[in-house]
Formats: sequence, structure tokens, C-alpha cells
Amino acid sequence: MSEPPNPRPARSPSSVSRVGRTERADRPDRPDRPEPADRRTLFERLVEFVSPGPDSKEELIKTLADAEQRELIEPESRLMLEGVLRMADMTAGDVMVAAPRMDLLDIAADYDELLALVIDTAHSRFPVYEGERDNIIGILMAKDLLKLQRAPELNLRTLLRPAVFVPESKRLNELLRDFRSNRNHLAIVIDEFGNTAGLITIEDVLEEIVGEIEDEFDERAQESGIYTLADGTHRVAGDVGIDAVNHAFGTSLPLQDFDTIGGLVAHELGRVPRRGEALDVGGLRFAVMLTRGGAVRWFRVGRSPESPITADGGDQD
Repeated sequence: MSEPPNPRPARSPSSVSRVGRTERADRPDRPDRPEPADRRTLFERLVEFVSPGPDSKEELIKTLADAEQRELIEPESRLMLEGVLRMADMTAGDVMVAAPRMDLLDIAADYDELLALVIDTAHSRFPVYEGERDNIIGILMAKDLLKLQRAPELNLRTLLRPAVFVPESKRLNELLRDFRSNRNHLAIVIDEFGNTAGLITIEDVLEEIVGEIEDEFDERAQESGIYTLADGTHRVAGDVGIDAVNHAFGTSLPLQDFDTIGGLVAHELGRVPRRGEALDVGGLRFAVMLTRGGAVRWFRVGRSPESPITADGGDQD
């Protein structure tokens, strides 16, 4: 008489758990965890549907202008952000110093001649040429020139650093990346035929973002209170003298009744202008960037399109 088959042993809770995990692992269509839910409120989703984000660079720039108008960002922050956006479409040929305006050093010149040019131009780096100006053989740091004074027997060629050459079509964002990675601050721009077209520095690139960079040699700009911004307009302090504005812009604003440009603009408007307002006076458009203590601290000034008073920050074209 044969024995009945043994019943199937019962699984322990631990083995059931292991089998369950194995079965779930073999079924990728049944994930262990649900997808995270969209935590946006119905109102936020409705706003995004009715007013979607910008679809182009132009719309993004308009969005930045609207953010400035609502005082979400400062005027200079908006200008820098716009500068970053515009810089991506610019090339070295757009902002370079053209070859005829380059300050070059002749490798064959004597020490006194080189020193006089360095002092007169106040640059920190100079392209050096041999024979023709188009033949750039290296870059000389102004500080390295002092080594010749201590050791006149040194050959100027030994002080030269390799020149970096870039095409006119090199995009500024790529060039800035190269400047930073190579720790090089000057490049020679060449045209399609390999001839010297100009030079460009890291300062030229950064000024497309932040506007004109003032240094210890720019005393005239510091004293006048007039600065060039990234978009080509100018930042003018409200307490700048009218004669200084006339000199900077070639205008003929009246000098008889007011000393400062802020006083003249307030008189023309009939009150102290508020931030975001703009007024055309004497061929210039004065847009208020910042007010403080009941007076205008900074204007953004550009050529007037001969249109009436606006409250759009002076950005109408």
C-alpha cells in the first residue's frame, strides 16, 4: 500500500514576501511606486494655459521688460540679461577693434619708443608685429617690458607670448568660454583670407553683457556720471550738469534756468517723474531708471524717436 503524496508545504511569510517581490520585478508593466502627481494647483495650470511662456527670444526680452516694469527685477539686471541673450547671436567681427585702430608694437623699435607707446595708450597687452603690421608674431604684456629696463641684454622676442587667432565668425559666447578656459584675454581676429581684421579682448565681450566697464583710467566718465550701457544707450545720473549732457550727446539743452539734467526734466514734465516714465527733451529721450528721496537718481538716455511721453520705460521703437 503506497503512501499518499505529501501535501505542498506551506510558505513562510518571509518566502511569500520574497516571491511577491520576484514576481513584481518580472512585471515591468506594474511599477512599485506610482508616478508623482502634478502638484500644481488648478489656478496655476489655468494661468499657464491662458498665458504660456515665451516662444522666442523677442518674446523673452519683452517678458524681461514687463518684469522690470512691475519692479520684479532692477533695470540694470534686465539689461544684463538682454545682453546675454543678444551676445549669443553676435560674432567676434561685430565687436572687434578694427585693424587700423589697433595699437601695435614693432619688434624692431627701441626700448624708449616701446615704453612711450605703452604709457600713452595705457593698455596691458599689445600685439607685436614684424615687418608689416599684418604680421603679428606674439603678444607682449606691458609689465614684461619692465624686464628690459633691468636687463637690457634680454631679447624682446623672449618676452613674447603666443598670439591666439580666431575667425571673424567666432561667436561671442564660444569666445568667452575659450577666454576663460585658456586664461587668455586677447585674441587676434582674422578674415576669410587669413589677414588681420582686428583684435578682441575679454573686456569687449563682457561689455556686451554689462555695458561699458570703467577702470581707474576712465576718470572722465566717473566725474561726468555718464556711462554707456550694453544696449548702446547711456546711464546718466540725475545730478549731472546740463552742460556735461550737451557735451556728451552733442545737444543744445538750455543752461539758463537749471543746473542739473534732473531739474530740467522735472520742469519739462511739470513734476518729478516716476520710475518707468520717459520724456523727450531736446532730441534725447530720458527714461527714469531709479528714483530715490523724491528725486531721479538715474536716467537711461538715448536718441529721441520724436514721440510723446510714454510710461513704458522708454523702450518704444
